[in-house]
Amino acid sequence: MGLTNAQIQQFIQDGFIRLDNAFPREVADAGREILWRETGFDPHDPATWTQPVIRLGGYADEPFQQAVNTPLLHAAFDQLVGVGRWEPRYSLGTFPIRFPHPDDPGDAGWHAEASFEGDDGSWRLNLQSKGRALLMLFLFSDVGENDAPTRIRVGSHLDVPRLLEPAGEAGLSYLELGAQLGVTAHRPLVLATGAAGTVYLCHPFLIHAAQLHRGKSPRFMAQPPLCPTESITLQRENDNYSPVEIAIRLGLGWA
Repeated sequence: MGLTNAQIQQFIQDGFIRLDNAFPREVADAGREILWRETGFDPHDPATWTQPVIRLGGYADEPFQQAVNTPLLHAAFDQLVGVGRWEPRYSLGTFPIRFPHPDDPGDAGWHAEASFEGDDGSWRLNLQSKGRALLMLFLFSDVGENDAPTRIRVGSHLDVPRLLEPAGEAGLSYLELGAQLGVTAHRPLVLATGAAGTVYLCHPFLIHAAQLHRGKSPRFMAQPPLCPTESITLQRENDNYSPVEIAIRLGLGWA
């Protein structure tokens, strides 16, 4: 099992790939049942869904371990990041659960995920993507166009390296980078829709955003990082670059 050459090239050019049936629907159903209990809301009574978004995190229950450890995903991690260059995961981190609600969720701005804490306490990104090898979106519910799917600017990961390069190892804060993301506004828009069990594997520099939920069924999705075991390297003597590194080099005009 693994990715095709076409999928790898899509990842390099577009900044993400969508993997349908990346983990079994019954695993998604079991995980969602756990999360519903944690919300304190009644899944059968929308009147109890009193907030547009709530965040639950830190779950390492069996369904979440199973979801992130399928043979397909492990093979994809090896292909996109490199064999031995990523840390195994046993949980899925934070779940931002989005509910049908008239209020603005307040977190729907365009951004790339920050990956490390700077000396000043701000959360930051740098050209080596310290602390993050991939951004991953795990769908634990069916997500249609009205169900607050994550918005993705296709190819925006190629715009980010030139913004980060002048900042060196210290990188830019989440807010500093966010102020410059107008350069990605021309990129095509794709919505991260799919059936429960779908996973989007995204370049760590991919620009994306949440949105208001306009549907009827709450959206359950995890967005954990895949953490690296070594720094991203953009000058390798053997040219053994991973697709993540190739994309950064492409964005810098080096490839």
